[in-house]
Amino acid sequence: MTRILVVDDEDLVRETLCNMLEDVGYEIVEAANGVEALHVFDEIEVDLVITDIFMPEKEGLETIAELRQRKPDVKVVAISGGGGDGKMDYLEFAKRFGARSILTKPFLREDVLRVVSAVLEQDNDVPASGPKVAWRKGES
Repeated sequence: MTRILVVDDEDLVRETLCNMLEDVGYEIVEAANGVEALHVFDEIEVDLVITDIFMPEKEGLETIAELRQRKPDVKVVAISGGGGDGKMDYLEFAKRFGARSILTKPFLREDVLRVVSAVLEQDNDVPASGPKVAWRKGES
């Protein structure tokens, strides 16, 4: 069974994503922030990580970079409803850090399932592009 790690600090968003994915047969593990996500990722084999960008303790971009350090071919979908200063499209930036796809909140069930299916079907032998070093909060 395909296992997906869902990472979001908003309980309702995390629960909604988990329900959408479980309803079609995916096994779900979850985390409320990047610190928890990295711990789960180190303990449990997952096929895909869906992570929010703006979270407390460890933001999504930093989480993506650290996931890729641990496993360069990890499949990641970045999600966000905005935030930041409006000068940068953080979801597009997440692609540079290795996210294979992005979703903007609010999203439709059909969009989530389409993106998840497409990313899971991508070739595992080809790592997503992205930096080889970790991004640190506060660096530009």
